Amino acid sequence: MSTPLRDPLTRAAVLPGSDSLTGGLALKIENLLAGVQSQAWAVLLRDWDRSLRAGNHPETTRYNYVLAASQLAEYRGERMPEIGGACDPSLVDSRQVTAFQAAVIEERSAGTGLNKYKALQQFFRWLVIEGEVERSPMDEVPRPTAVQKLVEVLSDEETRRILEVCEGRGFVQLRDQALVRMVL
Repeated sequence: MSTPLRDPLTRAAVLPGSDSLTGGLALKIENLLAGVQSQAWAVLLRDWDRSLRAGNHPETTRYNYVLAASQLAEYRGERMPEIGGACDPSLVDSRQVTAFQAAVIEERSAGTGLNKYKALQQFFRWLVIEGEVERSPMDEVPRPTAVQKLVEVLSDEETRRILEVCEGRGFVQLRDQALVRMVL
């Protein structure tokens, strides 16, 4: 008995008679689009994912890109009811993306905000290429800076104590001393 084909994106078995190219993928995209309230967003995000697959982008890249855009759609629907919800990506302006970006940075981190920024840049760039929007709202959104955290350097006393633990003439002790000295 043969084993069922598995979709590389969802790891789900592709059912006989289903399209092996899109059958399993649809499940994963549908999971990402579960919170998207607008059909216009959902259609464009499916098309964008198809375009990314055609461009042979890695699975993780496609997932993160579509996730960021779907999160923006959800954010507009949940937190910006005054604009009528998340009805159409062509109605997104830079103020809305900036508010989304600020929320991501506050709730997650600056690094996550930078990743969402890069993904949304690609999404709106694709919308411009496809003729869905005339101009990307990302042109006016400031790029977040991810602050690198400085790692403390060991003091001379801490280094001496580590090397004391490695004292000896055996293979393990000499190896450990060499590793510690190399790292420091």
